[in-house]
Amino acid sequence: MWSRQYGSDVLADGQSGRLGRRRARREVPEVEAERGLVVEDSAGDEHSRFCGAVVGYEKGAVTLEDRHGKRRVFPLGPAAFLLDGQPVTLVPCPSPAAPAAPAAGLPISGRPARTASGSVAPPAARAKVARASRIYVEGKHDAELVEKIWGDDLRDVGVVVEYLEGIDDLPAIVTRFSPAAGRRLGVLVDHLVAGSKESRIAASISSPDVLVVGHPFIDIWAAVRPSAVGIERWPDVPPGQPWKEGVLRALGWPPEVPSAWQRILRAVTSYADLEPELLGRVEELIDFVTVLGNE
Repeated sequence: MWSRQYGSDVLADGQSGRLGRRRARREVPEVEAERGLVVEDSAGDEHSRFCGAVVGYEKGAVTLEDRHGKRRVFPLGPAAFLLDGQPVTLVPCPSPAAPAAPAAGLPISGRPARTASGSVAPPAARAKVARASRIYVEGKHDAELVEKIWGDDLRDVGVVVEYLEGIDDLPAIVTRFSPAAGRRLGVLVDHLVAGSKESRIAASISSPDVLVVGHPFIDIWAAVRPSAVGIERWPDVPPGQPWKEGVLRALGWPPEVPSAWQRILRAVTSYADLEPELLGRVEELIDFVTVLGNE
């Protein structure tokens, strides 16, 4: 599987493994300004930088849109942007040509087909036997979102995603799973921030064959970019109230959680519709459970 670099995470350990076929990083790599690519401008400090997805470019400039729908235009200068914290030079995507006959495995444009996660789509192949390693997520909605964006990639590498229905029983689940070399367990946790219940439970897991990572959002819904579902931002819900129900009330949506989730899921069509804090974590888990030799 080919994919992007990991994103940043508040509790990540800074490690960034890769599958053997991933693109090697150059000193200051040039990256095509593909629509949906999430970058930061490199000017200023970490608190003032503008972070957004590429929504267009012309005449040596690129337009970025942040999570609130605000847009800004930046020149395409050398090392003018940060991709997952590393300097890159954005370059225009080449204009699609119309070759007389497309190369095998390539679309008519001559560029490799991509999955919803942004990975280069693998050639058609027989279904693979599932690995012993697994990725666990907290709930059904998490599993459905991961399947929609990374399903093709996961099938290509033979990884099954299961859901926990909450993190409270994670230590017991890890014990029952019996992780070992060649039988690794990756766990994606909602609201994994310093001082939270989730962070304390994650810290209690100690095994070289288990990786627990998380995103800072209180629920997987909030890992979907608000602009993707046509809202300005996800509402604040007072502590002590059910978050999903509070969101529906604040947005004026019908009070049915299942239908609201389907509405959100239909709006997600690619990785560009998700926040980088989730993208990086799922990529990290896929690498962890498919590391070379972990068969």
